[in-house]
Amino acid sequence: MALLLRNVSFRFDTAEAFLFRELSIDFHGGWTGILGANGSGKTTLLRLAAGELSPCEGQVLRRGRVLLCEQRTEEMPQRFAAFLGSGDPEVFRLRGMLGIEDTWGERWHSLSFGERKRVQVALALWEKPESLLLDEPTNHLDGAARRLLGAALATYDGVGLLVSHDRELLDGLCRRCLFLGASGPVLYPGNYTEASAQKARDEETARAVYLERRRACKRLEAEQRRRLEEASRSDRRRSKRDLDRHDSDGRARIDLARVSGMDGQAGRLKSQLDGRLRHLREEVREVRPPKERELRFWLSGAVSPRNRILDLPEGRLDLGGGRTLYLPRLELGSRDRVALVGPNGSGKSTLVRHLLRRVQLPPEQVLFLPQELSGEQLGRLASEVALLSSAERGLVMTVVSCLGSRPESLLAPAALGEGADVPVPSPGEARKLQLALGVIRVPSLVVLDEPTNHLDLPAVELLENALASCPCTMLLVSHDRRFLEAVTESCWRITLGPDGNSLLEKGAAALLRKAF
Repeated sequence: MALLLRNVSFRFDTAEAFLFRELSIDFHGGWTGILGANGSGKTTLLRLAAGELSPCEGQVLRRGRVLLCEQRTEEMPQRFAAFLGSGDPEVFRLRGMLGIEDTWGERWHSLSFGERKRVQVALALWEKPESLLLDEPTNHLDGAARRLLGAALATYDGVGLLVSHDRELLDGLCRRCLFLGASGPVLYPGNYTEASAQKARDEETARAVYLERRRACKRLEAEQRRRLEEASRSDRRRSKRDLDRHDSDGRARIDLARVSGMDGQAGRLKSQLDGRLRHLREEVREVRPPKERELRFWLSGAVSPRNRILDLPEGRLDLGGGRTLYLPRLELGSRDRVALVGPNGSGKSTLVRHLLRRVQLPPEQVLFLPQELSGEQLGRLASEVALLSSAERGLVMTVVSCLGSRPESLLAPAALGEGADVPVPSPGEARKLQLALGVIRVPSLVVLDEPTNHLDLPAVELLENALASCPCTMLLVSHDRRFLEAVTESCWRITLGPDGNSLLEKGAAALLRKAF
């Protein structure tokens, strides 16, 4: 089994630059991690491998069936009903490994994104493709579900390509890692920790070589200037123009120097040095490391003049499918920073939507990022950017760039005619655009539902630092404990009961540790 790329070059119709240029790589049995910043081409590489996109040059050779599991999970998979009704022992094994229940087919639209992802992966493994391509499979999954998913994927013995920012999953599954970046695709052996360490060593070595050649170049340039001055003095000595016409001895000395060639040696040495310097400058250009983009992010917020922006009495919330979330009295003050945690399907996103409808703030003072954006919502994002003033649009695009993505890719038209390949913003790029739009506002309340999903690791750290210094009220939903511990000060924890109902309890930061 193999998936082979031969001299593949690709760019979208709207883009001037190529994402890939003459890429040749062989993917054989086992998992290969695909890593890189948002917008570096990870999802595009998967789509090329699956045949959803065609290369501009080169070819992709596929042996057997290739199946791509995309990030989005809005629609119920076509074969889910057949999967649930099957008596195949493999189905029972997968359902047991991934905790898939009989009722999930009836209530697909009330399932959490994490539960839908488990279904998507179970169906992919059931179909046993020769090549399986996964795009961020652990987004939205709680810790227990991530462990279940990792164990299930470890049983796959075909050609696997894994796009993920989940370091634990990459370490547990991958035998090699392909890094996409400004210097081009580079493949390293080993899991993420091993491959990234080798990558760091190689980059440090490359920087050292570059700096040494820069220093050698500067030494030669100084020597070149010295010899240029010497050659100039030599030329003046060989000239008879300023000699008195009766100075026969001086003219004889110049003639002797010309005949012997001794007086032209400085010029010849300078010419030799020029050649060495040209060669060294070319070497410096070849080993110059790609310029790293400055990454930074800030979020300005305002403390609400209201002491309470949310005050709800004790009650219950219908979660669908006969399930209920029981709530204590919920309050949000003007400086509260709350982590909302709980397992997949416990009702976190439903609760967030319920609270947003009852917050005592005007909409323009609330910054909300949902877990996922539909195609229609992506279109509204682009429209929102188009309506900004030129100064505001410039600021938004600057922030997107500072978060590590190329802003021009987010402004591509929705279509360029029939059959045109248009770069659709990746979920990570869309999330960065949402954050950038938040920068031009001064919210009093920030509500983020799984904000670290889809973001590359540098962007996660930038967001963490920005939120830590933002003074407004925050309600953050996440399965990333390190992120929540750095930003929040109290915790709302939802637990699932044996009857399928959920219960929310409130507490200090110590409650957060119990949830993980």
